[in-house]
Amino acid sequence: MKLYVYDHCPFCVKARAIFGLKGLPFELVVMANDDAATPERMVGRKVAPILEHDGRYTPESMDIVRAVDAITEPRVLVGPTNPDVTRGIQEGSQTLYRLAMPRWIAAPLAEFATEDARAFFTTNKEKVIGPFADRLAETAELLAAANAHLLQLEPLVRSPDAVNGELSEDDIHLFAHLRAMSIVQGVSYPPAIDAYRRVMSERMGVPLHDDIAA
Repeated sequence: MKLYVYDHCPFCVKARAIFGLKGLPFELVVMANDDAATPERMVGRKVAPILEHDGRYTPESMDIVRAVDAITEPRVLVGPTNPDVTRGIQEGSQTLYRLAMPRWIAAPLAEFATEDARAFFTTNKEKVIGPFADRLAETAELLAAANAHLLQLEPLVRSPDAVNGELSEDDIHLFAHLRAMSIVQGVSYPPAIDAYRRVMSERMGVPLHDDIAA
C-alpha cells in the first residue's frame, strides 16, 4: 500500500494514523504542495491523502481510515464516539489554522521544499485566513485562545490510550488536531492532553512537530 500525503496536513495525519494503530506496513509518499498532476492522474483532482492499493486509488481521509481498519481483523476503531469531542475540535479549528498555516510554510517540510510550492500554499491559504504576516502579529492573542481551548478539551480525555477509554474515530480526529497544533511554539498543553498526544504519536507512528515548532 502506498499513501500520498502532505506532512503538515491534518487529514493526511488521519490516514497515516490508522496504519500505525493496525501495525500495517505502507509506503509514505510526500507530494510537493504545488504538484497537481500526481493527484489528478490518480483521482481527477488535487487532493490529499490518496491511498493506492490493489490498483485502486482512494481519496478522503476517513474513507481510507475505514478501509484500512477493515483489511485485517480485529478492527481497532470499535469504541463509542463522543459528540463533545467533535464539537470541541470544531470550536478550536479556526484558531488552530490561523496559528499553524503561517508556521507550516516556514517549516522544513518536504511539501514546501521549493519556492513555487511555498508560493502556491501561501496564495491559496491567505484567501482563507488573510495575510500570514497579520496572523503572526496576532500570535499572543491566538495562543491565549488555543490554550483556553485545550483546557476545555482536557476533561474529555479519559485515557492517554484513547480519548473515550476505547479507541474510536474520535482518536483519529483528535490526534490530527493536536498534531497540527504541535507546529506552534508556546502552546501550553494540560497534562492529560500532553500525555495523550505523546502516546498517540507513538502508537500511530506519526511524529509530532515539537522539534520544529515556531
